[in-house]
Amino acid sequence: MDRLIKPEVQELNLAFIKGQKCSQTFNLRNLMHTMPVAVSLTSTDPSVFSLHPCLSVIPPLSTASFSLSLTKPYDQPPLSTPPAAVVVRSSMLPTRKASHDHLLHLFSKPGPHIFKDATIPISLVGLNVAQFLLSPCSNSLELDFQFSKAISVCDEQQLTSLLRAAVANGKSYLISTLIEAGAEVSCRERSDDEESLLCLAIRSERIESLQLLIESGCAVDPRVDLLLHAAVAVKRVDMMEIVCLSYVDLDLNAVDVQGRTALHIAALNGHVEAIQFLVSVGADVDVTDHEGWTPLHFAAEHGHLDAVERLLGHAVFAKYAVNRDGKTAFGLAVERGNSHLYDALQLGDVLQRAARVDDVHTMKSCLAQGAKVNGVDQNGWSPLHRAAFKGHLESVRILVSHGARLDSVDGSGYTPLLRAVEAGHVEVAMYLLSHGAKASLKSLGGLAKFDLEGFNNHPSLVNPLH
Repeated sequence: MDRLIKPEVQELNLAFIKGQKCSQTFNLRNLMHTMPVAVSLTSTDPSVFSLHPCLSVIPPLSTASFSLSLTKPYDQPPLSTPPAAVVVRSSMLPTRKASHDHLLHLFSKPGPHIFKDATIPISLVGLNVAQFLLSPCSNSLELDFQFSKAISVCDEQQLTSLLRAAVANGKSYLISTLIEAGAEVSCRERSDDEESLLCLAIRSERIESLQLLIESGCAVDPRVDLLLHAAVAVKRVDMMEIVCLSYVDLDLNAVDVQGRTALHIAALNGHVEAIQFLVSVGADVDVTDHEGWTPLHFAAEHGHLDAVERLLGHAVFAKYAVNRDGKTAFGLAVERGNSHLYDALQLGDVLQRAARVDDVHTMKSCLAQGAKVNGVDQNGWSPLHRAAFKGHLESVRILVSHGARLDSVDGSGYTPLLRAVEAGHVEVAMYLLSHGAKASLKSLGGLAKFDLEGFNNHPSLVNPLH
C-alpha cells in the first residue's frame, strides 16, 4: 500500500477577496477498512496559509473535513511561483486513539511508518486575483500561468470587465484567454458612449491586441469609436492601415466633439507620415472644424513646415480658408512668428504672380520677407521661369541678383532660358546667357532642344554660344 488517505479534491481553489481572511474546506478519506489513520497537514508556505485542524484521526473508511485559510487579510493576492500546496502525511494508528501531543510526536520523526499521501496545489481564484494579474504592478510573466485558474470562477460580466483591463494595460497575451472563457468583445461596460476595446488597444499601442480583437469580431460604433484619431494620437500609421483595411466603411472624415478629423490632429502635431497616409486613403484636406479651422491652420499655427507643404500639395482652398476669427493659415503663421512658413503659405504665390506681371516693387518686398527665390509652383515653374517666359527683363535681373538658379528645370524639363527662347524674348535670353545660363541644356527627357542660332546674329550679342 502506497497511501492511507485520499483527498476528495485534486487542487484547492481559494476564492480571494481583497481585505478578507478567506477560507476553503476540503475532505480527506481514510482508505483503511479496519484501522483508523492519523493525519498531518502542513502548508508549504505557513506564513500565508493555515490549516485547521492540522492533526487529526480519521476512522476506517470515513471522511473528515479540513479548512484552508489565509493567515490574515491581504490587499493583494499573495501569489507565489511555484504555487503553495498542502502536504498530506499519514500513519496507521493501531491504538485507535491518540492525544494531540502523541500525534505531534508521531509525525516529528521520519520513517517507514509515515506515508506521504498527497500534495494538493493551492490556487487563488476570483475577480480580485485576475484584476491584480492584469494591473501594471504585476509585471512577472511567471505569475500569468495562474490567470486561467483565477478567471475560472468569473461570470461573463466580470470576464468582459477584465478584458477591458487586459486591453488597456497592454496584456495582449491574455486577451485570447479571456475571449475563450466568455468575455464579450463588443460589449460597452458602462454605457453606449464608452470607447470600444479597439480604441483601448490602439491607445495601449499593442498591435497584437488590435489584431486579436478584429479577428474576434469586435464591432465599431462610428459615433464614439474614433479609431483613426486614436492611432494618430500615438503616431501609429501601421495601426491606421490595419483599421482601414479591416473596416472598409470607416468614415475617414469622422469628427470629435470639436469637429476635428484625424487629419486635423495629425496636422496639429506635425505627424507627416500620418498626414500622407490619411490623404492617400481619401481624407479631406479642406475640411473645417467647428471654429472654421482646416488642418492647414493647425500646422501653420504650430510651425510644422513639412506638414504645411504636404497639406498644400493636396489642398484646394485650405490656403485661402478663413476661420471664425478671420484668419488664414498665413495669418496664423505671422501671428506666431513662424516666418519659415511664409513662403509656402503666401509669399511664394505672390512672388510668382509679381514675376508674371513684372511687379518689381512687390517682388522686392516678398524677397525681403523671406520668399524663396527658387520656389516652384505645381508645374515646377520658378519665378524666373515666369519672368523669362513673359520677357520681363527687370524682373529677371532682380531674381538673378537674389540667387535664382539659371538652369533649374520645370515639370516639362525646360530652363528659364528655353522658356525665353520659346517666347522669342531675345534680350532676356541674352541676359541669362551672359550670366551663365547653359545654352546646350536639354529638356528633362533629353528630347526637346531649342535651336538658339537665331540669336547669334543679334547686334547686341557677339558669339554668345562660343
